[in-house]
Amino acid sequence: MQEELKLLGQYGLRNKHELWRHKTLLSKFRGNARSLIGKSAEERSRTEEQLLARMKKLGMLPETAVLDDILDLTIEDILERRLQTIVYHKALAKTMQQSRQLITHGHVAIGNRRVKLPGYIVPRQEEEQISYASHSSLANPAHPLRQTISVSPASGSKPEAPQEKSS
Repeated sequence: MQEELKLLGQYGLRNKHELWRHKTLLSKFRGNARSLIGKSAEERSRTEEQLLARMKKLGMLPETAVLDDILDLTIEDILERRLQTIVYHKALAKTMQQSRQLITHGHVAIGNRRVKLPGYIVPRQEEEQISYASHSSLANPAHPLRQTISVSPASGSKPEAPQEKSS
């Protein structure tokens, strides 16, 4: 339970339901991989290629990955691919919470498409297209919020977990 609370704070999740949804996604990927391992080579070849291609496209696995790499995935690997996390790491927001707010208010776009879902899993090819939406007031580099972000950019490292109070 402490682990879940730590992840909620670290990744700026709204509630545990969001975390559980991503854990279920991870569980499904791992379950598919386990079921494929038990099959013969000719039975699993096509399905294995499709599963690996999907995981590579989503950016959760490197291009050289094999089926066993899916079993090594953690919840953090999935949470790192969320739009909210990527916006924060690209220094488009000062905090994870601000990243979530900018996304839900429609200030973030992928290419020309405005995305309002902080939990959107960003495919690798779309990652470079993330920027402020063209209609947004934040698209102007002179916007006061952009000035404060550029003065203190995110270092690109993972945010620190909240410190526990000792009794």
